Amino acid sequence: MLMPFGRNLYYADGPTVSFFGFPYPTRMAVARLSTGEAWVWSPIALTKELADAVQAIGPVGFIVSPNKLHHLALGEWQDRWPNAKLYAPPGLAPKKKELHFEAELGDEPDAAWKADIDQTVFRGSLAMQEVVFFHRASRTAIFGDLVQRFPRATTTGWKGALMRLDGLVGPRGSTPREWRLSFLSRRGARAARRKVLEWRPERLLIAHGECAAGGAADIVAASLSWI
Repeated sequence: MLMPFGRNLYYADGPTVSFFGFPYPTRMAVARLSTGEAWVWSPIALTKELADAVQAIGPVGFIVSPNKLHHLALGEWQDRWPNAKLYAPPGLAPKKKELHFEAELGDEPDAAWKADIDQTVFRGSLAMQEVVFFHRASRTAIFGDLVQRFPRATTTGWKGALMRLDGLVGPRGSTPREWRLSFLSRRGARAARRKVLEWRPERLLIAHGECAAGGAADIVAASLSWI
C-alpha cells in the first residue's frame, strides 16, 4: 500500500473520487521525521492495511491537509490516532467544525517538522488557498491541486478534452482554469512560486496525476507559469 518516494518519504494511492463529475484519483504522503514520528499529508480513505503500514513508519504525530478540499478522510484518521495533531489549511477549520485542529498552516513550518519539511502558502485566490510543502531529505515538492498532470491515455472523451483545454494533460501540467481565474491578486502566489523554485526540488509528488522522480523544478516553473 505505501510505496517509497525517496529517503524517508512514502506515498499511497487511494480511490478515485468525483469532483463536479470529473474522476479524480487520490494520493497521500507520509514522511518519517527526524524525531521518529510520522507526518501525514492529505490522508486518503483509511484501511487496516494502510493503518498498519503507516504505523510501521512511526507513531503518527501530525496530520496536515494542503487545501480545504482535502478533508474527506481527516475524521477517520483523527479517530484512529487521537493523539496526533491535526493542522488546517486556510479556510478549512470553519468548514469542518466537528474536527479539532491544532492550528492553521502558514508560510512557516511548525517547529515540530521544521528540520525536515518547509512550506509556503499560495495566496490571492477568492476560491481557495493551498499550502505546498518541501521534504528536504528526498528533495520533493508536495502539491495538492495546484499542479495536476494527467497522462493522455487516461483522459478521453469530452471530459478529457476539457482537461486538455485546461492544460492538465501531459508532462507539463497546470492548474484548473477556473481556479487560476480566481487569483485576482497574484502577488502572494508569485512569492510562493519563487520560494518553491528556490527550494530547487528534484522530485514532485502530487495528489492528482503523475508524480515525477526528476526535473521537478522545471515542471513547477512551467505548470505555474500562469502566475
